[in-house]
Amino acid sequence: MLWEEYVMTSKTEGSTPPDNQTPQRGMPEVNKVTADDITASLKAGFSDFLARPVMSGFFGLFYAVFGILLVWCLVWLGKIWMVIPAVIAFPLVAPFAAAGLYEMSRRLQTGESFGWSDILTVMANQRKREMGWMAFVTLFILWVWFYQFRTVLVIVLKDSSFSDLDGFLHTVLFTPEGWTFLAIGSCVGALLSAVLFSVTVVAMPMLLEREMDFISAMITSVRVVTENPVVMLSWAAIISVTMLLSLVPAFLGLIFTLPILGHTTWHLYQRAVQPAEG
Repeated sequence: MLWEEYVMTSKTEGSTPPDNQTPQRGMPEVNKVTADDITASLKAGFSDFLARPVMSGFFGLFYAVFGILLVWCLVWLGKIWMVIPAVIAFPLVAPFAAAGLYEMSRRLQTGESFGWSDILTVMANQRKREMGWMAFVTLFILWVWFYQFRTVLVIVLKDSSFSDLDGFLHTVLFTPEGWTFLAIGSCVGALLSAVLFSVTVVAMPMLLEREMDFISAMITSVRVVTENPVVMLSWAAIISVTMLLSLVPAFLGLIFTLPILGHTTWHLYQRAVQPAEG
């Protein structure tokens, strides 16, 4: 009963959906995807980036500046131990930064004209819709990640001390205790990343395009992954490696890689999920 009331409320409250959104009837159908779909989606994503490089690059620049400020604040506050988990978790929130990129790709795909105000307005309106619940899910998983990181840190490195970033990195990278800490943290982090990827990979663009509840979007996203495990985990690996490498040059690689990956995700979603009826 409570669930029925929630679904009815979620469909009536908030801003009026844009014309492009069609009320969802039942669960969306999931397609089989192949490596060729990833290749084609990457080509389409790169084409979208080239079509509007300044606007696309803006989202990458904003994300990169946020990352730089995040690390600087942690160092300034003396929270040295939080730098590594923050940097690792940073790419996990990329789907939210890519919301505007999804809308750009959608409009480019349908031949609609758009400007800065069109894209930024769409992004602002998402806070009134189901995307806000997806933010809650993401933040919860990130909270679990930080909590387990701190727990493992205390248990494994309890006798170690570090007052600066260099000392922390030396302890983690060049001591047996640090290697144990990295091994355990990496396993738990990989599990949480897999969970977050599975529930968001197509849920984010789906909620942008369609009027549906976030639970159905997450279930559909998980179905895409479970029915195409090899292809989707390969896509997850591509995202992870690309994003982490982009962090190396002071986060500046994200100016290019985030927009391309965001546009690509939209096109992969289009191939993985049947179009909405209506």
